[in-house]
Parts: sequence; structure tokens; C-alpha cells
Amino acid sequence: MPLLPTPQRPWGRGHREGQRFRVRRTARVRDLLGPDNVGIRQSLVALGFSSFTAVVAGGLLAAMTGTLERYPGLLVLVPAAIGMRGNIFGALGSRLATSIHAGTFRMSRRPETLVMQNVLACGILSLLTAVALAILTKVLSPIFGLDSVVAVADLLVLSSVGALLSFAVLIAVTLVLAARSAQRGWDLDDVNAPLVSAVGDVVTLPALLVASLLLEIDVLTTTLAIAVLVAAALSLWWVRRTVFTLLRQVLVESLPILLATGILLVIAGVVIEHELAAFAANRAMLILVPACLATAGAIGGILSGRLSSKFHLGVIEPTAIPGRPARRDLVAGLAFALPVLILNGFLAQLASSLFGFESPGMASLVWISTIGGLIATLIAGAIGYYGTALAVRAGVDPDTYGIPLVTSSVDLGGAAALVLTIGWMGLS
Repeated sequence: MPLLPTPQRPWGRGHREGQRFRVRRTARVRDLLGPDNVGIRQSLVALGFSSFTAVVAGGLLAAMTGTLERYPGLLVLVPAAIGMRGNIFGALGSRLATSIHAGTFRMSRRPETLVMQNVLACGILSLLTAVALAILTKVLSPIFGLDSVVAVADLLVLSSVGALLSFAVLIAVTLVLAARSAQRGWDLDDVNAPLVSAVGDVVTLPALLVASLLLEIDVLTTTLAIAVLVAAALSLWWVRRTVFTLLRQVLVESLPILLATGILLVIAGVVIEHELAAFAANRAMLILVPACLATAGAIGGILSGRLSSKFHLGVIEPTAIPGRPARRDLVAGLAFALPVLILNGFLAQLASSLFGFESPGMASLVWISTIGGLIATLIAGAIGYYGTALAVRAGVDPDTYGIPLVTSSVDLGGAAALVLTIGWMGLS
């Protein structure tokens, strides 16, 4: 008698859940090995949004020309303040992205948790670096040939008030991004740097403008400057005594690199301040300053964030010649740059036409944006890999060191590249 076929049992609930887990795990591994189609789309959307907001920030900067001329040294603080916001909150997002990949991320308001210790660390870093940028601006500007700078009390108020107003907005944006990424399976490394850069551009300039209004009252300026110095000193004292080990670790590792990169950011601002007359004559070119620097910095931030997560998880090794997974990320980052930089030039011309700013023409703006931006992006790619690899070899957290190295170097290299490109085209 022939045997009847054995009936197939329906799959149980446990099997289906296991299958879904394996699919999610496979997708996560694929994302870590290189940017897939979803990651590329997320990055392009984030970079496009960053370009639009950076052009808006550039329009605000062009509209502030009178204020910039009235307060010498304010333009020095613009790339420094924007860059420092990217350094602090880009590194925060990168640390949170690594915790999401590792499965340790939890949103909580308890001060001893990973998230809240990082929030407190970012607040203290915002205050301390704002004080440092003000002092560095006053000290370094004459050394690099910029003798006319407002008083150090004015710089302290400009830098600190601008930093604290920006902190209130950026910390909320970064935490919302991290929570949504954890819930919806986004790769925070792909979207954090462009979106934080975009929001930082738009928020920091109005914050500096609001801070400049306080300079009209001498007694208030002096009082605020003293209060800022006292608050910074108390913050350092509290950090030395705190029981929050993660907060102390973030500050101990972050402060040296942020102070070092602050020097590069101030020098970048001095480079741009030297060309204030050329920018004032063609204010459309001033729109390109935050746009090009934001694009290159965001791409460098994406690379640094992705590479940092891969170093943490052992997917790649810090070798002298980048391995295949690292090369895939580097090539993808450079491929993002060209269309976004061309878009920046078109948007700068559109904004200048809408608001009646003087412009050298669309072709010139596109060339300035593309050439200057590509140079800055190449710098970002090199430092994004080797800066992160050196951090791993030195035994420090690449999340804390990678993005600050990239954004500050890009700001200095990008500012120099823009100024050189403007000079090559005979517009300076």
C-alpha cells in the first residue's frame, strides 16, 4: 500500500517571529557593510534639506552685512559658532547611533542614563567652547592680520548667548532624530550629520543676531560676560566632582579636541572676514559660505559616523589603505557631493534674485560652489577616514573625535577653497 504524503504543518507564531528577526538582522548587517539604496536615499534627502536650509542661513548672513560691518569680529564667529554646533551635536548623534546599533539606546529623563548624561555633557560643552571661541577670536585675529575686533566682553556675550540659544533647539532635534531612528529602523549615521548641520545653520545665525542686540547696552554686556565666565568656572568644578562617569568621560575626551578644532574654526572665520568687502559687493557669494561648508561637513559627518560605527562593531580595521567596506562609503560620499554643490549654486542665485542681492551671475556661483565645495569634500573624505582610524588606534572614542576633526578641518579648508576660487575668478 503506497504511503500517503505527510501533511505539512502550518508555521507557528514562533517561527514567523524568528523569521522576521532574521530579516531585520540581515538588513542591519547589510546596512553596516555599506550604504544600500535606502541609506543613499536617506542621505540624499537629508543633504538636499541641508542645502535648502544652508541657503536660507546664507540669505540671513547676506542680510546681516550691515551688522557684520558694525561689529568687526562677528563674521569670524559665524563659521566658528556653526562649526562648533556641528562638532558637539554631530558627535552626540554619532554616539547615540552607535548605541542604537549596539542595542543599548533607551530614552529616559533619569540623569544617570546614557542619554541624559550625554545631554548634560553637550550643555556644558556648549558653554565652555563658546567662552573659548570668544577668547580665541580676540587672541588670534590680530595674529592673522585682523586688528579691528570688538572687545572681549562683547565677544563673550555674542558667542555664549548664541551657543545657549542654539543648544536649546539642537538638543531637542538630535534626541527626536535618535528616538525616531530607533523606532523606525533608520540608520542615524545617514541622517544625523546633514540634519543637525541644517538646523544648526538656521538657528545659529539668528541666535548671533539676537546676541548682537545686547551689545547696545554696555552695562548689560559687562554683567553677562562676567556671569558667563562664572558659569563656565562652576561647570568645570562640578564636572570634577560629579559621580556621572560617562559625562566626565565625554567631557575629558571632547574638550581637548574641541579646543584644538576651535583654533581651526576661528582661523576659517578670519579668512572669510578678510574678504568681507568682496562679499559685501557680491552678497550672493556670502550665501554660498554656509551652503558649501554645510554640504562638505555633512558628507564628512556621514562618513565619520558610518565608519565609527563599523570600527566599534569590528566590521572594518583601521588600516593605512581603506578596506573595501570603507572605500564603498568614501566613494558614495564623494558621489553625493557634485549634484548637491551644483544645487547650492542654483539656489544661491535664486535667493539673490528674490531678495535683490548683488550677484556675479549664476555660472560664476555654480563654479565657485562646485570647485570650492569639491575641494572641501575631498578634505572631508580623507579626514573622515584617517581621523576616525587614528582615534581607534589611539584607544579613544571615534564618535567623539571623528566628526569634530572633519567639520573643523572642512570649515578651514572650505573657507580657504572658496576664497581662492573667488580670487581665481577675479571677483575678490
